[in-house]
Formats: sequence, C-alpha cells, structure tokens
Amino acid sequence: MLLFSATRPLNPPQPLPFLSFSRFVSLSLPLPILPKPSKAPHFPSLQIYSIDAAQPFDYESHLKNRYIQSTSLKIAIIGFGNFGQFLSKTFIRHHHTLLAHSRTNYTNLANQLGVSFFSDPNDLFEQHPDVVLLSTSILSTETLLQQLPFQRLRRNTLFVDVLSVKEFPRNLFLKYLPPDFDILCTHPMFGPESGKNTWAGLPFVYDKVRIGDEESRVKRCEKFLDIFEKEGCRMVKMSCMEHDKYAAGSQFVTHTMGRVLEQFGLESSPINTKGYETLLNLVENTKGDSFDLYYGLFMYNQNALEQLERLDMTFESIKKELFGRLHQVYRKQLFEDKEEKERERRFAQKLLGNGGLIDPSLDNVGQDGS
Repeated sequence: MLLFSATRPLNPPQPLPFLSFSRFVSLSLPLPILPKPSKAPHFPSLQIYSIDAAQPFDYESHLKNRYIQSTSLKIAIIGFGNFGQFLSKTFIRHHHTLLAHSRTNYTNLANQLGVSFFSDPNDLFEQHPDVVLLSTSILSTETLLQQLPFQRLRRNTLFVDVLSVKEFPRNLFLKYLPPDFDILCTHPMFGPESGKNTWAGLPFVYDKVRIGDEESRVKRCEKFLDIFEKEGCRMVKMSCMEHDKYAAGSQFVTHTMGRVLEQFGLESSPINTKGYETLLNLVENTKGDSFDLYYGLFMYNQNALEQLERLDMTFESIKKELFGRLHQVYRKQLFEDKEEKERERRFAQKLLGNGGLIDPSLDNVGQDGS
C-alpha cells in the first residue's frame, strides 16, 4: 500500500508495533513550468511510505499453530469401517492427526477424509501415535490383539476401544497389552445413524482402567475425552462391569426387539400412529448393524442370556393370558345355550305356590276331567 503526501514534508510516521519494519522513500518531483502567478505557489516534494512489505514472521498464525499442536493428538484407528470413518470425521474437525489401518483397503476414502491409511500395521505403529483406537468387531478383537506389533510403539501408548461390550475388551487389554500401556475403555452409545446430526446429549460411557500418574499421560487421556465432551456428549463415568449390566437390559433388548420386528416384516401404512412410527424407527436403527455385532452383544455379555430368557418367559406369559381369556369366551359360546335351556326346563317344572314339582301326567288328567 502506498501513501502519498501533498503537504509539507513531515517526519515519517513511526512503524506500527505489530510490523517488523517499514520503508521510507522520498522523491523530489520536477516542478511543472507554469505562468508566474501573482503569488508563487509551493509544490511540496512527494513522499511515499511503504508499510506492507512481506513480513518474515506471522505471529498470529504461529500462536494458532502452537495451540493446535498443544491440544492435538495423533490417533491411529484400527478398523476403518463404518464406525471408524464416522468417528474420524469428528476427530479431524478437532484438528487431530488421523492414521488408519484395516483389512479392507480404504486408501482412496481415507485420502478424501484427510486420513493417512496404512495397509501394514507395522508401518502404522512406526508413526508412533499417541492413541491407538480399536474400532473392530467384537468377534475379531482377540485375534487382532495377538497380531499387533506392540514393540514398534512408544512404551506408554494409550489404547482405547469403542466396543459395545466392556468387560470383554478390558480383560483382553490387561492380558495382551504391555504393562506400561495405558488403557481407556469407552462406549459411544450412538452410531452413524443416531449421531448423524449431532452428538449433543448422547451418552458416552468410559472407564479409566489404567492411566499412568505422569502429567503427560493424564493430559493425553483428558484430551481424548475432551473430543466427546466438546461435542456435547453426556459423559458417564462407569465401570465396565456396571456398563455390561445396564447394556444387557437396554442395548441388547433393543437390538433383539428390532431384529424380531424386522423379521416379522413391519411395514409403514397410511394410518401410522406415533407408537407404530417408534417401532419403525427402531427397526431402521438396528437393521443397519451386522449380525456379528448382535451376536457379540449376546456372546460376550454374561448378562445377555438372562435378558433373553426373561423376554422369552414374558412372551409366553402374555400368550397364556390371551389364550386363557379366549378359552373362556369359547366355553361361554359353546355351553351357554345348553345351560340356558336347562334352566328354563327346571323353572317350568316348579309350582308357582310352594315350589313343588308338577307331575305332567296328573295335570293333563285334571284338565280332561273338567
């Protein structure tokens, strides 16, 4: 930007404090030849101040980058399927560095999301991520942990799982992970369908199974949890045992009823009630999940079998109550007419006076004699 002065030369202005330097250029321009006026005009010299020369250091950008670096994590997602991709979009919005590995090659999709994809877990772990997040199926978790090259990671790496059961991965982590590794068991109780618009108010359950005492390790765990807290999740601190007890009565039952209604063939109609719409939404939310997930909820939650048996007994109890009332209706319809005719016959045999029985033959004789 150039500033022109058409007045007497003045001292150049002091450079602004946020600029590293300024330039001052003074040029004397030749005076034009004009007729001599009654009073000679004064033509000042032209002064040019250049204040937007390229700056060697952008302080604001530097501060912003330093803040992002101080609050960001390098997160490696193992299992970059539907749920892993769903989480990565939010992680990137929070300026975290994302790495991923999966049995399926998601290189192109990962590049579109801004995630670095590694086909070999050895190459992934050599990037020394701060956090390794397991987003695999419940059934494949143990096999995966047996194959991961832990020796390529830093000794105090934080391992996190997002499985729908909690005691099972907790025990696997304690069994297979090196003792110096930190362990955080979590369950975002929502998915790509229920959390597609917002995570605000949705429950996020976590259990700090093993977190080192060092300040850096404590802060790393808090940074990860902070992602979900900033998104508005309802943060629920709960032990893995408590989680599985409650989840069997809520998540497993929900998936069971959704699958029952799906196989039943629930369909929309022109006269849907609000209750019926709720059932349709239940089917919609559960049918997208694989049967492996549902089987894992049953197989690896010791409380699930009890809930399934309770559902079965409750259904049988309702059937018995329905069929019991139906039996009474049929019995009344079958025997009501016969019982009514019998009552009428007995009533006709009673005398009107003292209630004695009338002998039909004597009654007929008396009538003939008259």
